[in-house]
Amino acid sequence: MSNKSFLKGAAILGIAGIIVKILGAFFRIPLGNIIGDTGLGYYQASYPIYVLLLTISTAGIPTAISKLVAERRAIGDRYGAHRVFKVSFVLLFVTGIITSSIIFFGARTIVELIKNPNAYYSMLAVVPALLFVPVMAAYRGYFQGMQDMTPTAISQVIEQFGRVIVGLGLAVFLLDRGPEIASAGAVFGAAAGAITGTLIIVYIYYRRRNQIMLEIQSNAHIQQESSGAIISKLLRIAIPITIGAAIMPVMNMIDVAIVMRRLQDVGFTYEEANSLYGQLTGMALTLINLPQVLTVALAMSLVPAISDASQRRDHKGIQNVIQTGTRATLLIGLPAAVGLVTLSKPIMMLLYPMQVESALNAAGPLAILSIGLVFLTLVQTFTGILQGLGKPSIPVMNLAIGSIFKIILTYTLTGIYAINVKGAAIGTVVTYGVTALLNFLAVRRITHTSFNVVQFIVKPLIAVGAMSVSVLVVYNQLVPILGNRLTTVLAISIGALIYGLMLLTTGGITEEDFQVMPGGKKIVKVLRILGLIRK
Repeated sequence: MSNKSFLKGAAILGIAGIIVKILGAFFRIPLGNIIGDTGLGYYQASYPIYVLLLTISTAGIPTAISKLVAERRAIGDRYGAHRVFKVSFVLLFVTGIITSSIIFFGARTIVELIKNPNAYYSMLAVVPALLFVPVMAAYRGYFQGMQDMTPTAISQVIEQFGRVIVGLGLAVFLLDRGPEIASAGAVFGAAAGAITGTLIIVYIYYRRRNQIMLEIQSNAHIQQESSGAIISKLLRIAIPITIGAAIMPVMNMIDVAIVMRRLQDVGFTYEEANSLYGQLTGMALTLINLPQVLTVALAMSLVPAISDASQRRDHKGIQNVIQTGTRATLLIGLPAAVGLVTLSKPIMMLLYPMQVESALNAAGPLAILSIGLVFLTLVQTFTGILQGLGKPSIPVMNLAIGSIFKIILTYTLTGIYAINVKGAAIGTVVTYGVTALLNFLAVRRITHTSFNVVQFIVKPLIAVGAMSVSVLVVYNQLVPILGNRLTTVLAISIGALIYGLMLLTTGGITEEDFQVMPGGKKIVKVLRILGLIRK
């Protein structure tokens, strides 16, 4: 797979991801203003359980599907690629039944264990989502393995749209019945989104079914592996990926128990602890999740791209994809991290005008978590690279090592009254930092890929530094005149412009980079006219 094809797939998923995150922000931010940090505490108490079981259902197998489908298509075995999809569909459907049953029958026990009994109804509300999302994931994995990211992108947007409309609507409708019921209504939006997303991707598949059947019938005579052999291969790829993906949801679950208990140990009431947890996970983490959308898209595209090049033993192609993916990650992660640190308080006040006190309290955890954003985006990218190289167990072990730091630091620091939930944020940053470093060293060792420090680090940092200074100057000068809301938006816009111009000026992004992007040639023509592009 060429850099251009890889980046085209990443761009499609990235655009869809941006839309999804905008819709998600339109959901989570108004939700915080509607139900407050108390309601967000109930919402977020159920969320780690949901994410963990969803991860078990969908994290590894779809990635395994895309890898096996890509490998079979690379050797012309289209019938074998479709058989992988059919077998994995059954496997995912069964896992969906199991995980949804666990929540349905064990919700009461789970909320008692995490010491948040008011999250019971929110827990029950996720059951339908756990049933439908695995089905949708099977189709997504198949299309991604075929290097067709459009169906995944469409289903993601439709899924999130359904979640926003139903979730917010129910939250408002049920608000009079208390924050625990309103938060359950909001959680049910995930189920509504899963149902709509599944329906749309199934519809796309059957619209293309005739074409797919014609392709696979051309080599249906090729001797195929048994279903058991396919399941064995899927699981060998999927289990390490799933374990690795499940580590952070497990850590988040531990966070719930540790943070709530430790805060109460040092003098916070149950209600205060729940509110602080809502500020950390419901407000601060919401913003940390926004910039990840592009790097997640990159990571998803890296798996089949690296797999394809590896299958063809194209070592130079592997190195090129790794370099492209890593540079793109840094160019996204660095400005997002620095921007959120620089404007943490103004951004929180902008987004939560109805919860100003809680927003200001959440600005501290946000600033800390933002530092870890660079490491988190690199973890995602290097994990995708290692998975594509057929080394899925390496990022699993590295994340497990990083998570040890998470448990120790969260338990220790959260128990200090003055630090409280910021201790959990510090633990998260250290976890991502350790994991990113270990993954980077593994990629270097396996592929012998070189990374130019000046091009990868120094030039982006110069651009980020100029951006940060300009943002601070604009905000401090204009906020007394225009107020926080307008000034914050203006400062962000000017910061983004300065960052882009500095990248072009320093050569942090070059003509070659634009050439491999979708529509890059047109962008290059415009930049040449303006005299801003370098070769």
